[in-house]
Amino acid sequence: MLTMMLVLFGALLLLLGSGVWVAFSLLGLGWLGLSQFSSVPTGSVMASDIWGSSYSWELTALPMFIWMGEILFRSRLADDMFTGLSPWMQRIPGRLLHTNVVGCGLFAAVSGSSAATCATMGKMSIPELTRRGYDEKLVIGTLAGSATLGLLIPPSIILIVYGVATDQSIARLFMAGILPGLLLISLFALYLMLWSWRYPDKVPPAEDRLPLAEKLRRARRLIPMLALIVGVIGSIYAGLASPTEAAAVGVVLSLLLARLQGNMNRATFRDALLGAVRTSTMIAFILAGASFLTAAMGFTGLPSDLAAWIGTLGLSPWMLIMALTLFFILLGCFLDGISVVVLTTSIMLPMVEAAGIDLIWFGIYLVIVVEMSQITPPVGFNLFVLQGMTGRNILSIAWAALPFFFLMMLGVVLIWLFPGIATWLPQAMAN
Repeated sequence: MLTMMLVLFGALLLLLGSGVWVAFSLLGLGWLGLSQFSSVPTGSVMASDIWGSSYSWELTALPMFIWMGEILFRSRLADDMFTGLSPWMQRIPGRLLHTNVVGCGLFAAVSGSSAATCATMGKMSIPELTRRGYDEKLVIGTLAGSATLGLLIPPSIILIVYGVATDQSIARLFMAGILPGLLLISLFALYLMLWSWRYPDKVPPAEDRLPLAEKLRRARRLIPMLALIVGVIGSIYAGLASPTEAAAVGVVLSLLLARLQGNMNRATFRDALLGAVRTSTMIAFILAGASFLTAAMGFTGLPSDLAAWIGTLGLSPWMLIMALTLFFILLGCFLDGISVVVLTTSIMLPMVEAAGIDLIWFGIYLVIVVEMSQITPPVGFNLFVLQGMTGRNILSIAWAALPFFFLMMLGVVLIWLFPGIATWLPQAMAN
């Protein structure tokens, strides 16, 4: 087993380090494992497994949610959110910095993508908040950390990928992500309050108080987005639609929303559709490679042998989680979140199940840890997005996001101590 692990790990580092696409790296690794460490016909397994992974009904939701996010990315949604939220944030310690946190949470509930959330909110909030005199470092850090909520709050693309890879209910995973997402929003908001109390001179004074009628008038611009969230998430929780059907509802509603805002024309429709096709095919290709790698690892017996070996170490569940957290964070420094999930599930799940850890809970835990890797160099996708927007050094952006990295670590500790945060809503949905 040690020889096999060293050979496969070395091959993976060589493939990824030389710039080979992740999907090709996974296929190559699976081919190497089958051809060198088993007697199974490699070509037959590759053909049948890639085909088998490409027609999953659950996977149909993926391009639909991505398309919905692409449509909303090209709408006036971020401007409407800022206009609707800012009057209500003026009297909270931290003031308009909370619009990043709440706005990212709301946009995450309709986009499913961390990068899309970061780009959409950033192009509006960074120039607006810095113009008003807010600390640029905290503006960038708040945006980097809060945009990761796009991976957790449903509809989450990475939760769909995890559900397909592990054969778990996507609807239950979506419900499991809601309370942990609200927990992270609360932690971020609490940090902003404490920071503003500690450095009151770095927070601009509150603007003139608006009458309640004006606040309510501006808040009306949030109604279309809230209706979209209720239409997508509410239909799943109520049992009226599967995640795939809810995704189709979301696309129709987002098209109507963009049309009513005057943002939908032939060029916008084409760009949104092509963007969804590019992202969806990339993820589907990675999933196909991961499915073949999973089958190859099963034939070699490496996952079961590794799980049995870890079982002999006598690690308690919390020690296993600590070790996996460090492993996923290190892996996330070099791979994107989806690649981390599909690359590790075939090896990790046997030992996770042997430790008695609930796979729905583990999916939420994994996504939060992957969120942390989105703001760690050298491969932190949110850092790349913010670097393109601000022109600042990627290490300075990572430093600004560091407090939110530790807040997400605190979130992992809290859902470990209180697992019901992630499991209560799916259980209530089942009941």
